[in-house]
Amino acid sequence: MVNNLYVVCADMNTAKPSARKTLENYIFRKMSDQGIVGLSIATIKGGKPDYRRGFGFRNFVKGTSATPNTIYCIGSLTKAFTSSAVMQLSEKEDLDLNDPIGKYLPLELTAMGEPVLIKHLLSHSSGLSALGYAEATLTAVTDFSDHWLPISSPEDLMVFMNGADEWAMAKPGERYAYLNEGYILLGSIIKEVSGLEYADYVKTNILEPLNMKRSTFYEHEVENDEDVATPYVSGANGEKIETRYPYGQMISDGGLMSNVVDMVKFIQMFITRKKTEGTNILSKKSLETIITPKVKTSDIPLGSADDRYYAYGFRIKSGFFGYNLVYHSGSVFGSSAYIGFIPEKKVGVIIMASGGYFLEDIGELAIAQLLGVNPDDVPYFKRIEQLDELTGTYVTFRNTSEYEVKRDRGILHLETSFWQRTWTTPLIPMDLEGDVKRFMVYGLETMTPVEFVWREGELLMFYENSLAKRVNGW
Repeated sequence: MVNNLYVVCADMNTAKPSARKTLENYIFRKMSDQGIVGLSIATIKGGKPDYRRGFGFRNFVKGTSATPNTIYCIGSLTKAFTSSAVMQLSEKEDLDLNDPIGKYLPLELTAMGEPVLIKHLLSHSSGLSALGYAEATLTAVTDFSDHWLPISSPEDLMVFMNGADEWAMAKPGERYAYLNEGYILLGSIIKEVSGLEYADYVKTNILEPLNMKRSTFYEHEVENDEDVATPYVSGANGEKIETRYPYGQMISDGGLMSNVVDMVKFIQMFITRKKTEGTNILSKKSLETIITPKVKTSDIPLGSADDRYYAYGFRIKSGFFGYNLVYHSGSVFGSSAYIGFIPEKKVGVIIMASGGYFLEDIGELAIAQLLGVNPDDVPYFKRIEQLDELTGTYVTFRNTSEYEVKRDRGILHLETSFWQRTWTTPLIPMDLEGDVKRFMVYGLETMTPVEFVWREGELLMFYENSLAKRVNGW
């Protein structure tokens, strides 16, 4: 729930300051609760820049503030730039999306005996299992791993991927499985076809035409900029530990450094289908192709009618207040980012933050406000409210037993103690929509129902042989 502060607002930037206040209060509270050092956000309304602001620090040791111009690593949001570059080369007929990878690279990539095509890498439908290169190398780069992989280049990655076909989950095109390695291979194909290094190609053909002057893959360009967020990771006790960004050759899956002001220009290209910064870098047909669902993902929505898909470098959430929400998240441990937009309504949001944090909730709150609908109806916030309203301390007859119901992310946990021992059991939701909220506790041989119901102003919990009343909580 967004603390019941919501007021429907047609224009978050000018018409109703209460909507902006709701968003800013939520951001401030989340940063406080999760220890986010710095965050920058920008929104688009009617296809035009709307609201932008920085929160917190870009470097809390120096005391410098985050701004809308602060540069962060956007992680996997880079994949949309890689897919855009591939579509440019496809438009020029320099490659075909139905070409096998082995046509361009010294790697005969197959899954269950069938060749993996360019379009399969774009949509994460290669049939291969996630191989874990990104997770391993990122933890090594940030000095938080004892598992070393000597992968400094796409050529090293191809050696690493030898034998990957033995880890196939399906034939190409049949199943979604997020494959960071696939986007590194796409970067190599871009280099092979264009004759330019991947970073140079994207700079010349995407960043410069869109006037994204402070977006780059190069460390020396970032170091010469004064407004750059220091990357942080959180220690075991919540302390902020300074780390570093993953510069190098492995960048086409998540290495772009950018800021929310520049990224607005990129989003506008997909929202308006018109010239951005006086130029068209892709045809309307290619722009539409990039954001058209290609494969259903493995995520199964809880309590909502929407479906989740992957396109080319973007995710799609159908049924978001009646529209397809195009979005993606990115994280490189030291920073994180989120992009979301609805082309039909010409609204969008871009968020970046120091540290590897979940930002989708902030993004969907902003999008809901831009649509003029109640953010409490966003499935994420509705789910949180449904669970949180059941949390608290419950006691049985004459306080003979006591239970604690707590929420950890999307699951409630039932905690009970006897002498010096404490048991914690997850409550699996079965029905949260009716008057009786039904959950299940799973054992090895049996399932035990847990039910919550309001009676005469009291919240009651039925579990095993006991009836317990909530005495304090939400």
